[in-house]
Amino acid sequence: MLQIYMSLFNNLGLGIILALVLSKTKFFKSMILNRRIGVMEKIALCCIFGSLGIIATYTGVPVKGALANFRAIGVVVGGILGGPWVGLGAGLVAGLHRWAIDIGGFTAAACAVATMLEGFIGGIASKYIMNSSQKWAKAFLVTVISQIVQMLTILLIAKPFVQALELVKIISLPMITINSIGSALFMLIIEGIFVEQQRIGANKAHLALRIANKTLPIMRTGFNETALEKVAKIILSTTDVAAVAFTDKTQILVHLGVGADHHQPKNKILTSITKKVIENQRYQVAFNHDQIGCDHDDCKLKSAVIVPLFVRKEVIGTMKLYSEHVNGIDHVDIELAQGLAHLFSTQIELSLIDEQARLLEKAELRALQAQINPHFLFNAINTIVSFCRTKPDQARILLIHLGDFFRKNLNTMKDYVSLNDEIEHIKSYIAIEEARFGDKLKIEYDIKDVKCKIPPLTLQPLVENAVKHGLLTKPGGGRVKISASYYHKDEVRIWVEDDGIGIHEEKCKNLLKCEGQNHGVALINIHHRLKNAYGSNYGLEIKSKLGHGTTVCVRIPAIQRSEVA
Repeated sequence: MLQIYMSLFNNLGLGIILALVLSKTKFFKSMILNRRIGVMEKIALCCIFGSLGIIATYTGVPVKGALANFRAIGVVVGGILGGPWVGLGAGLVAGLHRWAIDIGGFTAAACAVATMLEGFIGGIASKYIMNSSQKWAKAFLVTVISQIVQMLTILLIAKPFVQALELVKIISLPMITINSIGSALFMLIIEGIFVEQQRIGANKAHLALRIANKTLPIMRTGFNETALEKVAKIILSTTDVAAVAFTDKTQILVHLGVGADHHQPKNKILTSITKKVIENQRYQVAFNHDQIGCDHDDCKLKSAVIVPLFVRKEVIGTMKLYSEHVNGIDHVDIELAQGLAHLFSTQIELSLIDEQARLLEKAELRALQAQINPHFLFNAINTIVSFCRTKPDQARILLIHLGDFFRKNLNTMKDYVSLNDEIEHIKSYIAIEEARFGDKLKIEYDIKDVKCKIPPLTLQPLVENAVKHGLLTKPGGGRVKISASYYHKDEVRIWVEDDGIGIHEEKCKNLLKCEGQNHGVALINIHHRLKNAYGSNYGLEIKSKLGHGTTVCVRIPAIQRSEVA
């Protein structure tokens, strides 16, 4: 028996070397890592593990008309990795060979049947083992069970029974021990493939973050050819994919890398699998050229992952990562593609929100213009008409101020204007109002050395509110003071103060919330525009005391003076 142990251990060394060599091949790795294997892949696994069983038969140790061998390792591990059909197929290949080389032999039929049963047992245990930890220990246990089944099969089928019993007594313990250890070692090698893949996955996760950092600001500009081409170049340069493509729902927008000669922008979508992704709104993986569905004869793209891009749960297009190898897309590539597609979809949606915010801000600005223009123009013209006979020089100056006022009021194409420009706008407005109301209106400026940029039509409506609602309803009028200063070096504060009639405390608290009230439209408009421009920490603050006046504070972030034109 010791001699049998020694011989089987030597043979086991050969089996483990074969397992190590096999585990290093890309073809084997891709099939092991891809849990959704097709018919052709299953047939390939049957042949591979069946061949290991055949090698084990040829290296077997003759014992009383039979062979002590490690054939069970190949078929059991094949079943564990590929499932019942692969286990049974590998067992059939190795078992038929065992029967064919010794037709009519003492244990030929028994060993053939036992080999098929061993593979099937491994297949039955596949889901249990592959979805658990310590796969090697469970593979050891399953192989012990399969070897016991083999010994029982020999006792049932081999004749005469006495000779079969004597054989089992000699080979059972060595074969159970060696085959079980061999299966455990083989599974440790297989686990090494999964560990390596996890390491690769971690590296690709880091890669995804790097890609995200480079591409997210670009995708924030929108779903357009210019942005997508920049993104595709980044992905192509930082990954090992053969090609990167983006499409909308009907045509190719960008295709860089292999296949760019016929997958050209503005062409209709060529691949059937892309159309399927758009229709089903789910990612698809093509493992070979036929599954990609490109009808170009010389296309070198052999596999791909295609993921949909969404905006508000609606597919707007796809992102595609290609490989030049059959089965070149693994689950790590799929997760990378899905992760990037999710990030890109979010950024595209945010770009649309940004665009809507810009359009809304322009609409609000036009609303302010519409609110100011008719009312103020009517009053200004009446004032100038009354001055034409009595004070013609003053009327001419007022016309210049009116022209300056409306020129600045209509010149809102810029996102920001300097504080000085806004003050000049106010001065034009005040000059006309002073002509109307005389000594009832006084204005003071205390700007100091503050230089900053603000959205147009920020301060003038505040001054107009102070004049109309604070001073002109007060007997004898009053004073408006405009001041500005730096606050803690990182903020600029601009105050519009009046000593008018003031606002009731409860009304003042809700002034920036009452969107349905006409008197608060301009204030709410300016407040929202400042928040959109600078963030939620900025905007308007209003303080008022009934009978004593109102102060509106404009809070904006400070910028370096060199940034102000």
